[in-house]
Amino acid sequence: MDRISASDLESIRNGLEDANIPTLLMVLTQLSGDLRWIEPPYQPTRTRGLDDHDSGGLSAAVQEEIRAAAFAAISEWSRGREVGLRHPSAELVTQMMSVCMGTEVPPEFGALLHAELESALDAGEPVPTPLSEPDDIGPENHAIILGAGASGLAAAISLRKLGITYSIYEKNDNVGGSWYANDYPGAGVDTPNHLYALSFAPADWKHYFATRDEIQEYLESIAETHSIYPNISLQSEIIAARFLANEQLWAVDVRDGSGKVTTHKARYFITAMGAFSRPIRPNIPGLQEFEGDVFHTAQWPKSADLRGKRVAVIGTGASSMQVVASIPDLAESVTVFQRSAQWVAPFDKFRKEVPGDVRTLIREVPLYRAWYRLRQNWTFTDNIHASLQKDPDWPHSERSLNAINDGHRRYFQRYMEKSLAGRPDLIEKSLPTYPPFGKRILLDNGWFKALVKPNVHLVTESVERITSTGIVSASGEESEFDVIVLATGFDVVRFLAPVEIVGREGAVLSEVWDGDDPRAYLGMMVPQFPNLFCLYGPNTQTAGGSLLFVIESQIHYMTNLLVKLQKEGLVTAEPTAEVFSNYNQRVDIANENMIWTHSGMETYYRNARGRVVVVNPFRAVDFWAMTREADLSEFKCEPQVELASKPNS
Repeated sequence: MDRISASDLESIRNGLEDANIPTLLMVLTQLSGDLRWIEPPYQPTRTRGLDDHDSGGLSAAVQEEIRAAAFAAISEWSRGREVGLRHPSAELVTQMMSVCMGTEVPPEFGALLHAELESALDAGEPVPTPLSEPDDIGPENHAIILGAGASGLAAAISLRKLGITYSIYEKNDNVGGSWYANDYPGAGVDTPNHLYALSFAPADWKHYFATRDEIQEYLESIAETHSIYPNISLQSEIIAARFLANEQLWAVDVRDGSGKVTTHKARYFITAMGAFSRPIRPNIPGLQEFEGDVFHTAQWPKSADLRGKRVAVIGTGASSMQVVASIPDLAESVTVFQRSAQWVAPFDKFRKEVPGDVRTLIREVPLYRAWYRLRQNWTFTDNIHASLQKDPDWPHSERSLNAINDGHRRYFQRYMEKSLAGRPDLIEKSLPTYPPFGKRILLDNGWFKALVKPNVHLVTESVERITSTGIVSASGEESEFDVIVLATGFDVVRFLAPVEIVGREGAVLSEVWDGDDPRAYLGMMVPQFPNLFCLYGPNTQTAGGSLLFVIESQIHYMTNLLVKLQKEGLVTAEPTAEVFSNYNQRVDIANENMIWTHSGMETYYRNARGRVVVVNPFRAVDFWAMTREADLSEFKCEPQVELASKPNS
């Protein structure tokens, strides 16, 4: 039987006209096994910026030759021919990636690229059936997961493969986590969604950068496909957890929708709480007195109606940018109160649909999907890491970090000036004074087009106070509004608040972390808290690229550790104080040389003491390497102790 139907094959033929040529070259090389396709004259030029570089910089004639050869190779593969290079070596994959990107990819990336390629090709394998239902399990081989967002779902699937049962408790009434909660106009990803996806769960994406609804549908489909829903308790919030040393179990308190609190026990406690789940409501004088509608972007009412309204938006982060770009044609006026300007990058594929024939190519040819994802991974992650390092000899440290970063600054500034041509007032207000990437770069989803509209106003004065009818700025000017939208961010630095987590000998995690100063080994484990795994914990957010890559790396490490514990007859593990301390010293030292410790801006990456607690300073390839193999010598581990011989707690 053919791997691809005749109709889909014809669709693929059409889709090759819009396919990414550098990606197609790698597919052709692997399918045919012919390395001449990565030699001149077929080598693409360098991919610059965040662009897909679809043509590869190659002539029309060479592109057409590649398309024709690729279609022939795909057709032969569809009819049963084996892949010519099914398992290329790490060295060859690195060479191919260097050609694909038009720049030298360092050899240490070979193992990562090879593993990602193999994983992508294996994606879509048969889904295992559930091991058991929540009412038929025992705590000794059970995990409790806090949250049913992407990381909670991924953890559940990995645990099932180990034969460990699980229960997920989710405070909302559906899966999705932060994506479920953040349902404001314009919400969507700023990472390509073919990259912002779990490696084992490819999707037939409709857009290159998915909207919130498409991401939510994706997460719901994972929960459905992998039969996770039966093990999820919705509208159930974990409020506390304590480690029972005498039982070697976690006791977790859960409050359901009626307010009833029940306690559940499990060997493992996995927190999968997104950082963007606890909105900050600013302490602005008079906010409670406002008589119109007031809501945070993460608490957008389904009944909200902005038609003909005078709308104020406080804040200019990612959510503000998405909202403001989406509502000017609806509202009478939109006034944005900006605390600090943001660097904004071009967004050529904003709201651009993936052509139907290209979707067929991505869906039916796993090698195309894999190489397209690898290209995006390089473009949005480690490719920019070097430019985020401080150059001690750079003479313009007030505006940039190094020569490359200064080039980024010039590029983004030119883009801003072109987008706001004829509005020098807006250019002055919108030009940041800090280096690019000091805060996460925002993609222009129509932000600049919105700013130049006659009914949109950008205010750079701070909000002094709020009255019953409007806002008073620092200069004393008062403006009347019907609606105030709080785009004021999230409580990111107080990880896992407000859950009370108590470990050995009464250690309280929030006290160990001194409120806003969290630290964890690999962003995941803490001494005195055995079998506690914090997914998306301290110092795990990436400066670019996909957070899901980090989450999957953490889950790989967690499952590797659990397998080794089982093989050794051990049931608990916590990092030693020395390993914990050494790792976090490395994090702090590396962060000191990174852009987000620059004094020229405020960022949610830092806590009140100025320490970076959110973002990870390591290259993706380095963190990936750190999470390949767990070393039991780095942990305090315990064997199962018979209950009768255990001391009283």
